[in-house]
This record gives sequence, structure tokens and C-alpha cells, in this order.
Amino acid sequence: MKFHPLIAFLLLLLLPLYKFVHVVADLNSDKQALLGFAAAVPHVRKLNWNATTPVCTSWVGITCNADGTSVIAIRLPGVGLYGTIPANTIGKLDALRVLSLRSNDINGSLPSDIPSLPSLQFLFLQHNNLSSVLFPTAVSLSLKVVDFSYNSISGTVPNLNLPRLEVLNFSYNNLSGSIPSSLKRFPSAFIGNPFLCGSPLEPCSTVSSPPSPSPSYFPSPPIASQSRHATSKNKLGTGTVVAIIVGGLAFVFLPLSIIFICCLKKKDSGSGGMLKSKISGAGKNEKPNDFGSGVQEAEKNKLFFFEGCSYNFDLEDLLKASAEVLGKGGYGTTYKAALEEGTQVVVKRLKEVAVGKKEFEQQMELVERAGRHPNVVPLRAYYYSKDEKLLVYNYMPAGSLFALLHGNRNSGRTPLDWESRMKIALGTARGIANIHTEVGGKCTHGNIKSSNVLLTDELEPCVSDVGLAPLMSAPVTMSRTVGYRAPEVIETRKITQKSDVYSFGVLLLEMLTAKAPLQQSGHDDVVDLPRWVRSVVREEWTAEVFDVELLRYQTFQEEMVQMLQIGLTCVAKTPDMRPTMDETVRMIEDIRQSESKNRTSSEAESNIQTP
Repeated sequence: MKFHPLIAFLLLLLLPLYKFVHVVADLNSDKQALLGFAAAVPHVRKLNWNATTPVCTSWVGITCNADGTSVIAIRLPGVGLYGTIPANTIGKLDALRVLSLRSNDINGSLPSDIPSLPSLQFLFLQHNNLSSVLFPTAVSLSLKVVDFSYNSISGTVPNLNLPRLEVLNFSYNNLSGSIPSSLKRFPSAFIGNPFLCGSPLEPCSTVSSPPSPSPSYFPSPPIASQSRHATSKNKLGTGTVVAIIVGGLAFVFLPLSIIFICCLKKKDSGSGGMLKSKISGAGKNEKPNDFGSGVQEAEKNKLFFFEGCSYNFDLEDLLKASAEVLGKGGYGTTYKAALEEGTQVVVKRLKEVAVGKKEFEQQMELVERAGRHPNVVPLRAYYYSKDEKLLVYNYMPAGSLFALLHGNRNSGRTPLDWESRMKIALGTARGIANIHTEVGGKCTHGNIKSSNVLLTDELEPCVSDVGLAPLMSAPVTMSRTVGYRAPEVIETRKITQKSDVYSFGVLLLEMLTAKAPLQQSGHDDVVDLPRWVRSVVREEWTAEVFDVELLRYQTFQEEMVQMLQIGLTCVAKTPDMRPTMDETVRMIEDIRQSESKNRTSSEAESNIQTP
């Protein structure tokens, strides 16, 4: 068919107009869908979405494609969204690639038109109150990263068709049944679901059934599920309340009764000290109220104090002290001991020590020397016998970095600000770098993790468990730190300074993301934090990596990205590609100095402009 030349010319003129009208229509459709979402879902923080302003350049949390024709990303983490997302709102954004509504209080069901969007690849809805997710099961989805952790999702897991999926997280929900074969390649994605089985985490034979049956495909339960969030207002029946009270009283008073009886026995026998009782009761072959072969009578005063230590007590005083278990790890059990004169110290009872007395004492000298650095926990004293090894440290009441990052993440928590995180990161790096200078620059740590970074009241970090790895057998050392281990350590079980750098890199990513490298007890299944960070950063959605508590510090965003780059450099898979700890310290110091100069310059400029 031939067109008249004039008609062909007119068509060429009208083609750009047609494209413009088509683009405006597409973007206007996206705008109406977003306005419908904002009108239907309440939000604590006001959004600046307005029908009269341009979507792509002025709407908070919205990203468009390069030519401004479609919305490709929605990022509204921690803005106080609550209520249910209706269908035909976000689900109408056909070009949407990223949806991040994490750390809000969205509840009810997530409509099926959202996960079935044809372009959607990244779905972040963790830390909400969703009760169900309606996944379409008959179609292949484009999703690559899916995170629904820390919700209240119940029901069984459908056999989803997700061929491109790289990261999946449904941990800490109320799922039941078994994990379908299509998702068993993500064994750590379902931890914290007490009624779910079928993975290495929990065999089906050990999991009891949920209280009530649930249909398949993550449905909304027939009655409102009890939420783990503070907004839940379900009431308990009288019988339930009575049962809880009786059970709680029994749980409290039974241990107290046992402790009271034990104290009477110790008083009658003349042997005192809760620490002595706890230590003696920890061994498999030791008698309940006797230290047994641990501390020998002839050696009770042979507690070795290092020069400069101001403590004035002997081993007998220490064994009489009241004690509290602070934690149990690969190296042994740690206690807080309160002596009669009010002194508080930390006592670590080592286990599985594989060296003799001379080598042990030489290693203690090294540990004491490393502890003179302000960012290393100082060793004050130690005791050695054939069957008992005790280490005495200063007590640090502010606790560990792990507790500060992951403890009490509810609304009443005081957030860990960016300045404090930088201070802790730099101090920890300096402490590890100092450890690496010992023994002619050949010393390693071997157990770097956030629970081994202790804090002063001023949030100065101090690295603990220094110099203990060489005393232990390798299996004990390695089994507890799998989330922080370098790839080569998993294969060879040999620690090096470069494997310490890798562990520090994981710790740095943990500080930036508030995600912990998790290990399920008795298994090697972990949340591979470096892999997760790389998967998100690779798609240039770097903002999704950071802890929601850091979103308020927009002026430090560039600094956060630079710290993320340092963390990823430290966790390079090849040891030779990682920096040394000295180089890592310098990189962090450079970021701090650069940021300090920028702030000083901005303040000076502001003062000049002020009349």
C-alpha cells in the first residue's frame, strides 16, 4: 500500500506527538496509581505526593526510568505506613522494578497483583505486620530478591516458580507445613517459623502441628492473628491468663528454690561462693557442690596478676564471689563476678585448652601486652592448673556491639547514630591492627565478631578474646563463628591476618545493615551477609542495604556508601585482594577527615553568608 507523499509527511510530523501523548498517558497512569495508594494507606510521615507536581523529580521515594516515562522504584522504608495495601494501586505499575516498604506497620494481605508485576525484581517488606502474601502460583515470576522476614505471615508455603530468585527471606513468621522442593535451596530463609519443617534446620518429625489448620499459599487466617507488634489488641481468656500466671510463678520459684537449697548446703559444708558452684557444676564429671579436680587446694592462692593491676583479691575471694553467667562461646563460659568489697570483674573459664603450662603462660604474656592498647580488653590476671584455666578481665557494663545493634529493636529503643557507629568501627579496626603487630607482626585474632567487641560507657570499643585461638583445638574455635569466617578458613581451618580482615569486613557490613550473620544451632546454615549485600549493590539499589535507623542521617549518605565499599573490599573472596588492617584503618580515617573538612567548610560558608 502506497501513501501520497503529503500524507507520509504528515504522519512523520504526527509521530513525535503520538509518542508524547503515549508517554504522558503512561506516567499519568502511574501517578494515579500512586495517589490511590497514598490515599488508601495511612502514613505517619507526610509524603509530598501531589497531583500538581512532577512525579519523577519531586516525589519522595520515587524513581523513574531514564526518559521519565514510567516509575521503576518505590522506596519508603520507615515512614510510618500502616493499614492494608489495596489491589489496583501499586499493582498497576507495570514497569516497577524495586518496591521497598520495609520497617513500617503494614498489615493484612499483600495483594497478588504486586508480586506478579512483570518487571518487579526486588521486593523488600521485612519488619511489617503482614498476615499473608498472595503469590500467583501458575506463572513464572521475575523476582530476584524477596524479603518478608519479621512479619506475622501464616499458612503453608506454596511451590512457587521463581527461576531467577537469588535471595529469599521468610524468617521469623508463623508459617507451617513443609518447605516445597523449589525453595529448599534457601535453607536459612525460613528460620524462626516454629511450625515449619522440611529443611536441614528442622526435620518434619520434630515439628508439631500449628494450633489451627491453614490453607496453602500464605492466606489471611479466618480470625485476626496475634501480632508480635505493640499494635495488637487481642484479649486473652480468663483461663489462659490463669494458666500463664501459674506457669510463670512455677518457672520463677522453682529455680529460686533450687538456689536457696544449694546455698543452705554450701553454708553447712563451709564452702562458699556462687562462682565456685557454677564453675564446678559445669563439668561433666564434677560433683554439684565440690570444685573437684578444677582448682587444687594447694594452689588456691596462685592467681597470677599482671604488673600495674590494682585488684586486691586472691583466688579464694574470687571463688566466693556471687556470679552471673554472661555468655557461653567456643572458648568457654564467661561470668560476671561481684566480690565482697564491691569489685566487679569478668571471669572466663576456658575449655578445650590444647597446650601445656609453659606455652599457656607465654600466650598470656602476649595477651597482656596486646591489652595495653585502648581498643583491646586488658587481661588482668589468670589461673592455670591441669584441669582449670581462668582468665580475669575488667567488667564493661555497656555490653557488646552485638547487643547494641540487635537487642530491643522496638519503638522504645534509642537508635545507634552514625557518629557512634563510625567511632566503633574505627576503634575496632585500630584494636585489631594493634593485635596484628604482636609477635613480630605475625599475631592473629581468629574470632572477630560483634559479640567480641565490648563497649565502654562512652562507646569506645574494645576487642575481646584476644590471643585465645592458639590455645584451642581448631574444631571448637571454628564451629561458633561460621557467619564471620573467610572462605579459605572454611576449607583449611587455618586462620591468618587476612581472614581476620574478612571477619572485620563482615562486622562492618553488620554495623551498616543491622543484619546479623546467623547460624542455626547444630547446622552450618547461615545468612551469608556479604553475598546479600553484593546482590543488592550489584543492581545499584545501595540504599536498600542500610539499617533503617540510619535513614535519618541523610547528610552522611556519601560516608555510609564509602564505608560500605570498605566492608566489601575487606570481604573479597581472594585473600590477596583484601587490604591489611593498617590499610583499613587509614581508609576509615581518611573518610572521617574528609567528612570533617566538608562539615567545617560548610559551617564557615554558612557563617559568611549570615548577616
